Amino acid sequence: MSKPKKHSPPIPQLSKQEKNRKEQEQQKQKTRILIVSAVALVVVIFVVLFMIASKDTSSKAATAEPVSFNYSDLPRLGEEDAPVKIVEFGDFKCPACAQFSGVIKPQIVQEYVDKGKAALYFVNMAFIGPDSETASLAALSVYHQSNDEFWKYYDAIYANQGKEDIEWATADFLVSLAEKQKLTIDYDLLRKDIENRTYADELNRDIKVASDTSVTNTPTLFINGVKSETPFNIEAISADIDAATKVVEVK
Repeated sequence: MSKPKKHSPPIPQLSKQEKNRKEQEQQKQKTRILIVSAVALVVVIFVVLFMIASKDTSSKAATAEPVSFNYSDLPRLGEEDAPVKIVEFGDFKCPACAQFSGVIKPQIVQEYVDKGKAALYFVNMAFIGPDSETASLAALSVYHQSNDEFWKYYDAIYANQGKEDIEWATADFLVSLAEKQKLTIDYDLLRKDIENRTYADELNRDIKVASDTSVTNTPTLFINGVKSETPFNIEAISADIDAATKVVEVK
C-alpha cells in the first residue's frame, strides 16, 4: 500500500502590478547607487585638483623672486635700517584698507615697528574712483611736507572715510581734516597741491608699481619683497615677518 504523496504548498505568484513595483524599487536603488558614486567621484576629483593647485601655488610662492622696491621714494613708518621692510598697497577709499589701518596696522607697529624690527611703507593704489585719487594727492602733499605727519594723516583719512558709493574726498574735506588733526604743515599749500594735482605724476608712478607687481586688490602686503597672502591674519603676518628676519640674519 503506497503512502499518499505530500504536496508542496503552492508558491505565491506576484501579481503583474507587484512585479512592476518591485522592478521600480530595484531601478530606484540602482539609480541612488549611481548618483552617490558619481557625487563621491566628483568630490575626490575636486580634492585632488585642489591639492595639486595648492601645491603649485605654494611652490610658486616659495620660488618667486622677491620684488625690489625703491623704498626711499615711499612714506616710511619706522627705522630706515630696520631688517624687515613691509610695503602696503592701499586705496584711501577702500573699506578693507580702513579696517586694516584700524586693526592690523596698530599690531604691526606695536610688535615690530616700534621695536625696530620692521619698517612700514605705503604705496598709493588709487583705483576705486575719483576720491581715491584726490585723497592720495592730499596724502602725497602732506608726505612731501612731513613724513611723520603723513602717517597721522593716513590714520585720519581712514578713520574718517566716507561711504564707498558717495564722493566725499573733496579739497575742503581733506584740508579741514588736516586742520582738525593739527598737522604741522602748510594748509594753504595742501589745498593748492590738491587743486593743482601737484603730485599726479608721483601717484601714477605708484599705480604703475602696483601694476608691475601684479597687485590687483587692496590692501596687499609685501614683506621684504615677498607677497603676504593673508593681510588680515596677524598670526600669519607675524610668521612671515619672523621668517624674513631669519633670512636677513643668515645673510
